[in-house]
Amino acid sequence: MRWKHAYLGESCLCWTLGTNIDPDTSAAVLAAYRTLKRDRTARRLGVLDTVPAYASLAVYFDPATADVSGIIRQVRDILGGRTPDARHLGRGARRARDFVFTVRYDGEDLAHVASRSGLTERAVVKLTTSSRFTVAMIGFLPHFPYLIGLDRRLATPRRDSPRPRVPAGSVAIGGAQAGIYPRESPGGWNLIGTTDPRRLAAVLPGDTILFREA
Repeated sequence: MRWKHAYLGESCLCWTLGTNIDPDTSAAVLAAYRTLKRDRTARRLGVLDTVPAYASLAVYFDPATADVSGIIRQVRDILGGRTPDARHLGRGARRARDFVFTVRYDGEDLAHVASRSGLTERAVVKLTTSSRFTVAMIGFLPHFPYLIGLDRRLATPRRDSPRPRVPAGSVAIGGAQAGIYPRESPGGWNLIGTTDPRRLAAVLPGDTILFREA
């Protein structure tokens, strides 16, 4: 897989592996993320934090003390599978976990998602509860999980007019993504249900989320 890196300010480097929401690209990003989170060499070189996105990985460091050239070489080796950790991903690292969220399928946009997909509301429920969603990244709000694994038939464009207030715990679809609002906020995704958002604080990139109908 090809990649390139660039500076984001003076204290962050960002490696880009693609431009699309793609399961293979996301898996490569998450694998490198998990490796860097426990990589002793990276910490010794001055890596302070790593943040994954769908197709990119940001690496933060202190520019006054870090060995930036060494960080670049180490990340390249990890992405290229040329370190022991990269060849044996997950061996000794934090394991991805499964989280089950009980969902009440009472969202205001459930009928719209079903109609646009040419399905019944019950079919939408069945498709989401039979899917395994991977947390590709956390963003927008603290603890907001961006989820890949949505059945293609359910992909629904964001609303033309975002709502000024989306309830905390709302389960939503935005394009080919799913997500859960951790707290009340504005939002333009399609609301299909609600769940308890309190457990989102424990969810990290690479974890799996399963929906179970209430």
